[in-house]
Amino acid sequence: MSRERGCWIPEELNPQGFKTIIDLAAHSCEQFANKPAFTSLGRTLSYQELDELADAFAVYLQRETDLLPGDRIAIQLPNLVQYPIVLLGAFRAGMVVVNTNPLYTPDEMRYQFKDSGAKALIIHKSMACNAEKILDDTDIETVIVTQVGDLHGFLKRTLINAAVKYVKKMEPPYHIDGAVALRDTLDLYLGAIPEAVDVKPDDIAVLQYTGGTTGVSKGAMLTHANLVSNVLQGSERIGAVGEGWADTVIAPLPLYHIYAFTLAQIVMLAGGHSVLIPNPRDIPGFVKEMEHWQATTFLGLNTLFVALCHQQHFRELDYSKLKMTISGGMALTHAAADQWREVTGCEIMEGYGLTETSPAVAINPYGGVQIGTIGLPLIATEVKVIDVEGNTVPNGEAGELCIAGPQVMKGYWQKVAATEDSFTADGYLKTGDIAVLQDDGYLKIVDRAKDMIITSGFNVYPNEVEDVITSHESVLECAAIGVPDEMCGEVVKVFVVPKSEVLKESDVKAWCHEHLTGYKVPKFVVFVDELPKTNVGKVLRRKLKEDAA
Repeated sequence: MSRERGCWIPEELNPQGFKTIIDLAAHSCEQFANKPAFTSLGRTLSYQELDELADAFAVYLQRETDLLPGDRIAIQLPNLVQYPIVLLGAFRAGMVVVNTNPLYTPDEMRYQFKDSGAKALIIHKSMACNAEKILDDTDIETVIVTQVGDLHGFLKRTLINAAVKYVKKMEPPYHIDGAVALRDTLDLYLGAIPEAVDVKPDDIAVLQYTGGTTGVSKGAMLTHANLVSNVLQGSERIGAVGEGWADTVIAPLPLYHIYAFTLAQIVMLAGGHSVLIPNPRDIPGFVKEMEHWQATTFLGLNTLFVALCHQQHFRELDYSKLKMTISGGMALTHAAADQWREVTGCEIMEGYGLTETSPAVAINPYGGVQIGTIGLPLIATEVKVIDVEGNTVPNGEAGELCIAGPQVMKGYWQKVAATEDSFTADGYLKTGDIAVLQDDGYLKIVDRAKDMIITSGFNVYPNEVEDVITSHESVLECAAIGVPDEMCGEVVKVFVVPKSEVLKESDVKAWCHEHLTGYKVPKFVVFVDELPKTNVGKVLRRKLKEDAA
């Protein structure tokens, strides 16, 4: 691509002339002031409230701290309405946001805070005890703490916060000198207007750390231009669903994850309402929350679809207004797609993306879904599939997927060599995913290059094996890995979560023999109660490999 990474926004998608995420949010807050923007745990923020509270937080950062535009500020919060407030406030003060997983251990926190050079931290009180252990090893001087009920009225706030602390015992004691309550920062400057900050499209907006499922986590430098571009690209594809898709968007995936992060901005651009689910792992609680809403859109991923569809209560809910379901984060299996359609009557539009691409690269178009593919590349996105020597392969042949477009990151934070290694000579991002470009333009992800199993010289893609096994009526979930073998180099080993105890190893192998070529049939079948997953729900094959070793 001739344009510099992270510096441009497609003009054909940007009639409003947005230059930054700040512009985009200001537009939504003005256009949809009286509409609901975010709800979590019974507290709904209107766009006007979001605007005013974000301003108050920005003013606090400007007047009460030593932070300057360009400084990094870490946000470590679950899906609470506090998140969009502090995010937008930090942007308006010119800060670079470092999204941080609330489930991080102290060691993981230390690494990310030191690597990013974060100078401030906004954290939920339940995690402050971990921060206390490592703050002296970081550059963080400003710590702002919040509790679950902080944005509720006095009585409800008191009851919720007391229940979390004393009944659920989720707030271990801690001591951080100078820590400030988020609620106090908002009360102090409510109604004040922050000083204007000169933020440019090519300025870094977010340091989004890669999930770390394949090694050391790296900070992808996502600029305002990257994020605005991807919001506009996604809006163009999703908007084809028609009016009303954003009226009630069920958002169970954490906002600190780039998938949910960017989709939340897309919903805001449409004036939509995001219903945030703080703990989607509590499936019964999740389903109970959904009773209160007539969902128009659902955002999820394969493991969540499977878990929900096996809840009888979920199957009994009303889905008459559900217009769209979007899947990302991991491969969607045919079995999960079929179950979801059977229960909700809604087709799943699978998409594909990476932390490094803000994240969306391709999404199945409304009315043209091809299950088993990731759809068509988004507008202004160029893709190519290359072999190990870097040559573009013909359509229909597998190779590494490479991406160029306005959503592709500027690079990895303070990692010049890693950045250079991640791009081709002509400027395409190498994804590490094995893909096939079909003649009709649709893309199909075969698997992660690092997860590919080579047995007797033949390539076996775990996704294919998993898709076949999960189509068995007695299988809930499955993960496939390669394990060393003296004769074949590697053989396939699968971990199966069964629906019933009657399922046997011989049943799984017989099913595979019926649907797979011989060398793809697993040599080992292990039954487990659950699969190791990231907080987002992505299966950790690396953990399975480590345990197997």
